[in-house]
Amino acid sequence: MSFDFDAAVQAPFRMQPGLRRLAPGAPQLTPLAPGSRHQREKLAVLSAFAHQALVARPGFDPAPALHALCRQAAAEHPAHFGWDGRAATATSLGVRVVDGEVQQLASGSFGLGDEVPRCVALQAPVWRLPALLALTFVEDLAIVDASDASVPWMAVALPSHWAPEDKVGLHFAQVHAPVADGERVRQAGEALMRLVSGPERWERFVWNVTDHPRLHAHPRRVPSPRWRHDPGATGLPRAWFRSERQTFIPLPERAQSIFTIAVDVQPLADVIDRRERAQRLAAAVASMSPEVLAYRGLTNVREPLLDWLAAR
Repeated sequence: MSFDFDAAVQAPFRMQPGLRRLAPGAPQLTPLAPGSRHQREKLAVLSAFAHQALVARPGFDPAPALHALCRQAAAEHPAHFGWDGRAATATSLGVRVVDGEVQQLASGSFGLGDEVPRCVALQAPVWRLPALLALTFVEDLAIVDASDASVPWMAVALPSHWAPEDKVGLHFAQVHAPVADGERVRQAGEALMRLVSGPERWERFVWNVTDHPRLHAHPRRVPSPRWRHDPGATGLPRAWFRSERQTFIPLPERAQSIFTIAVDVQPLADVIDRRERAQRLAAAVASMSPEVLAYRGLTNVREPLLDWLAAR
């Protein structure tokens, strides 16, 4: 995963867009290994909760953006994905979607061998291509529409404590209404959407320390209250570092962009593997306002976390 820890973890901590230009030719999609953790969690979500992961505003046509995404996927990863304008082929999975029809080209290399095509075939025909893309690549996907500053379409199986079905179709400011200390971001929303739907490509990074070990963190399926694990030897409960690399694939001719979200979760101790990282994370957490700590679920664990980081 291409999360940039040093660029993302900054003090003083501020809720801000944090966009930076992508280097020319930098990949925006990450192929999944068959049977990988990301793929297994996405299979579980799309098999049981697709109505909450695959969502769109009534009447919105995602086809132009999806076709552009397929071209991008085939250009970046020709050994894993093919696209001829009609047929999308996940070569490494042995599955093809043609005009909404699912074809199994070869047996899969894990489980019974047909997990991916069965899951894709469960979806309504208009969602089968997005489901195939979701199971071929690490990234969750959304479409940003700069014409009305909305997010009218999402294929998000691994949300970070937010519900896609509650956000789809809303204005940028409404999507980000719960964000603590986020007034600057909300005010800049329409300009940001025009920027990421323009000719340049952008990326940003998001992170948190969490007690939730799974990639899938839909708020209706995450235990509450948070931080219920037994404390460790230093008083810090079991903790994970949750990160996202987000990028934008622009469609300037349509005033749209494809928003990609690559989620990762690792044990905090594996990420904070040297003194400099401990110092950087401690400074960021120590600088968070009470509102930000509450929004990020860190209020009750702030002091044990800072003590643990100091000991590193």
